Parts: sequence; C-alpha cells; structure tokens
Amino acid sequence: MDTLTDAARVVLLGGASGSGKSYLARRYGRPHLPLDAFYFQQSDDGGGSGPVFPRTPYGEIDWDHPGTWNEQAAVDAVVELLEEGVSRVPDYDISTSSVLGHTAVSLEPDGVIVAEGIFAEEMPAALTRAGVPFEAWYIDQWRGTTAVRRFGRDVAERRKPVPFLVQRGWALYRTDAERRAHALAAGFAPRSKARLKRDLAALATTGAVGGVGGSA
Repeated sequence: MDTLTDAARVVLLGGASGSGKSYLARRYGRPHLPLDAFYFQQSDDGGGSGPVFPRTPYGEIDWDHPGTWNEQAAVDAVVELLEEGVSRVPDYDISTSSVLGHTAVSLEPDGVIVAEGIFAEEMPAALTRAGVPFEAWYIDQWRGTTAVRRFGRDVAERRKPVPFLVQRGWALYRTDAERRAHALAAGFAPRSKARLKRDLAALATTGAVGGVGGSA
C-alpha cells in the first residue's frame, strides 16, 4: 500500500465480549472503528447463494463464530480510512441482526484508528496481507468480571432474549481461556486495563504508535 503514511496508524483492541473494548475505543480512538458493525445480516443466512451460518450446540446461529462476520468488509474499511480519510460503516443492530443504515467515520489528522470487536483476533493476518501496519493489544481481565458485565450490558440493551444470553454467557465463560490463547497466537499482546488506558491516552495525545505488526 504505497499511500500509507507514518501518521496513519491502527490499533487492534481484542478481548472477550464485555471486557470493555468499545468503551476504551470510543474514548481514545481517533476514530473508533467498531468491527462488530461488519457482521453479516441474519437475512444472509443461507439466502440464495449465501452461506449457512454456523450453529451453537443448542441450535441458534452462533454469532460468536467468525463465520457470521464479514472480515473483508472490515479490512476494506481500515484501508479506505487510511487512504481516503473516511469510510461508510454499517449501523448494525445486534437485537435484530440487521443493518439499519451507514455512518461516515473519519480519520483525524495524525489520528489513530482504534478498531475493536470480538473478531479482532482475525484481523492481524488480514491486515498483514493488505500491507497495513498495526499494533494488537488484548484486554486481560478476570473472566468472572467480564461475564457479569457482559450479561448486565446485554440484558440492559435487550440484545437477545434472556434464555439465549444465559446460554451464550455460559459458553463464553467456559471458552474464555481458549479465546485468549487464540488471540495471543494471532499476535496480540496482553495488557491490563489500567495499562491500556495509559497507552491509549498517550496515543490520543501524540498520535504515535510504537511498533508494526502487532509487536508488544
């Protein structure tokens, strides 16, 4: 990507659902790029030539599986932000699993894109193929704290029916260590939330990222 400049940087922020990724990215990103906006719509499930989405053991669409997420669209948005300074990002409604519209997201001068989502660990390989420099940081937090915060958030926001949230929450709790290991293997460096706040605050002030390709 010959148009990429030293001032244009990307931070991938990974972590379990409910770990606080969105909060940190909204506060420190310039801009915040929500990777969860690139979910496929439920209407795409097996429609026409579309894929059949993966299922959970209890028969629901497994929205925690990357097969329900449009990786290429997320990478294209990052590249477009870096090259054009703006990208149209879907307004994805989790409660209905559908796109309600689009929002223009802009890269600020000397800004840092903080891209976060439950599939952030899929992005390092894709960004490397696209020639995009990045840092990748994973929120290290006790899984019990994450589980409680996730359930409270999902119920308050009416994301899905409560029985589904209970089943999903238990499944995510059990696989938390596996997801963390997958992220670290993909190139993420573990960070406490306190350290992440310091590092992201420094980025928001200086607009500089200290490495390339997910280095610690």
